[in-house]
Amino acid sequence: MPVPVPVPAPVPGPGPAPRARGPLVPVAFPPSAEGVAVAAYDLGGSGPDLLLVHATGFCAGVLGPMARALADRFHVVALDLRAHGRSQRPAHGDFDWHHFADDVLAAAIALGLEAPLGFGHSCGGASLLLAEQAAPGSFSGLYLFEPVVYPSDVPLAPSVDHNPLSAGALRRREVFGSRQEALDNFSSKPPFDRLHPEALAAYVDDGFAPDPGEGGVRLRCRREDEAQVYAHGFSHDAYRRLGELSCPVTLACGAETDGFGLDLLALYAARLARPEVLVLPGLGHFGPLEDPAAVAASLASSQVALGGTPLP
Repeated sequence: MPVPVPVPAPVPGPGPAPRARGPLVPVAFPPSAEGVAVAAYDLGGSGPDLLLVHATGFCAGVLGPMARALADRFHVVALDLRAHGRSQRPAHGDFDWHHFADDVLAAAIALGLEAPLGFGHSCGGASLLLAEQAAPGSFSGLYLFEPVVYPSDVPLAPSVDHNPLSAGALRRREVFGSRQEALDNFSSKPPFDRLHPEALAAYVDDGFAPDPGEGGVRLRCRREDEAQVYAHGFSHDAYRRLGELSCPVTLACGAETDGFGLDLLALYAARLARPEVLVLPGLGHFGPLEDPAAVAASLASSQVALGGTPLP
């Protein structure tokens, strides 16, 4: 397997002028599996197409700061996975993660993407793997930050019981009196207190909707749905099928992660045809939201951005 590469902290540069913050506006709502409409966004920039896929409980907007850091290198697009952000929830309440792959492919088609690069964080990383496995050649390369992949050829059965992530989701507060109240609440609680201020603001702007009944804001991703997403996290077969991928795949983790760290990435890499493993200093599992510029710089210098050849 490849030797993991520690990534030095980038030197800040001027970069492109950031877009004024505010709620994102979808450019399309393509139908995914079972007719679930998913929200797709064009985040701007110029260069090769790059599709961003968010983690469980979040939405496309939280990757906006990272998109702005990449705007001089890539044309960046994104989507909200089903039941997240502005995308519909499935009426049947089935959160098998293969449906997230359907969402990814539906958004890519609607946005007119031809073999784009893909970036996925956590659940988003697994969604990209499953999408490429379902439709080989859909992506020219994948950068996956701590993808949720259970390291066994036999997936686990979905379970909410005794699942600490599902239990935490079910306790999540859904309604706040105002946007500012939501911001104040999250800025003092882990893991949100580690988020970059722009990513946290985007979580509130794009992850919450006005609540006519209460007069404040309400979480778009229902806590019951988030709990079901976590319940299915180890129930897909991406690990068994890793050997099917022919495109370059960069696997990255935070050096301070409590999630999917180097040991797991090494297992994934051993099954991939063209792997690269990176360790980003100072970051945890929520690295893309903690330091968007650092993760953007890592992606820009990775093998997937350089046509399959990593920098020496």
